Amino acid sequence: MQIDILLIGQGLAGSLLAWELHRRGYRILLLDKGLENASQVAAGLINPITGQRLVKQAEVETLLSAALNCYEQMARQFRQGFFVPLPMLKILRSQKERELAERRLNEPGYGDFLVDLIDAPPGVNAPFGVLQQRQTGYLQTEALLQQLRNFLLSQGSYRQTDLQYSDIRLQPALQWRDISTRHIVFCEGYQALNNPWFGGLPFQLAKGEILSCQSHQAMPAQILNFGHWLLPVGVQRFKLGASFDTQQLDTMPTPATKAALLASLQTVYPADQPHEVCQHRAGIRPTTRDKQPFIGSHPQHTRLHIFNGFGAKGSLAIPWYAARFADYLQQQTPLPVACDIRRYYDAHFSA
Repeated sequence: MQIDILLIGQGLAGSLLAWELHRRGYRILLLDKGLENASQVAAGLINPITGQRLVKQAEVETLLSAALNCYEQMARQFRQGFFVPLPMLKILRSQKERELAERRLNEPGYGDFLVDLIDAPPGVNAPFGVLQQRQTGYLQTEALLQQLRNFLLSQGSYRQTDLQYSDIRLQPALQWRDISTRHIVFCEGYQALNNPWFGGLPFQLAKGEILSCQSHQAMPAQILNFGHWLLPVGVQRFKLGASFDTQQLDTMPTPATKAALLASLQTVYPADQPHEVCQHRAGIRPTTRDKQPFIGSHPQHTRLHIFNGFGAKGSLAIPWYAARFADYLQQQTPLPVACDIRRYYDAHFSA
């Protein structure tokens, strides 16, 4: 069987790249183990202004436009919405944070994403006030991944298998088992650490845990951001997360993290008592040391590529980068310098 591109991994990166390449007419095959991955666990938040310093994501206008266009295309194709726009309330935790918020409200470039400072809504403990944010929301990642898997299956472009790197032949032509391909793209998430060609890249993995909860009262109509976040996903249902652990890198939920998340929620939203924890999940984010994704070709085996390292910002960033990577494969258009893995050639690839 002859194809154009073999993709490895059906997380959000592999799925959205497969969608972009399919739209461009490439013959693709996506391989995946069929196990739960970090993208399925993730809440899929899109938030242009992040962190304690309320910093605007670089090139956020471009990234956000590409993401919304992508999810709208998919909504039309599958007659199912995946992106849920939802305003966000940033709960300010100190006078210093409030003063920073006041400055950001007056800075050029922030007006499209920040609304105003307001008092805390009923039930929310926020003595320093709340910053209203807009152009925020979340991607229903599990529904999207399932729909794309079904679509690729219907096209004969998905195969569930546990890839063995030893099954890949580089010479005389690129091949995996019975599949001859022009390119192989690895979108393996944190599993890339085991990759014989790209495992030396400086990933900085982080475990994240998320709770799915049932409340006994109606949820707020906004995402609450308080260092952690509360994401309403139904009239009386919400998700709570996420932890960030760079030491214990496994996918096992921990009681201590569950207790810490619930304690954090009780501090800022004591009105939501009692509630029931229905599900507790953990995943490993494929974050990178320089906070930029890893995209590009191996310096020696130029038909082997990586598309990975988006971390917690994948829902916002992946659609635009998928289009740039497709341009790179299709037209040899140079990749954006910040994401191109050539920045690590000297330090991480042998001669």
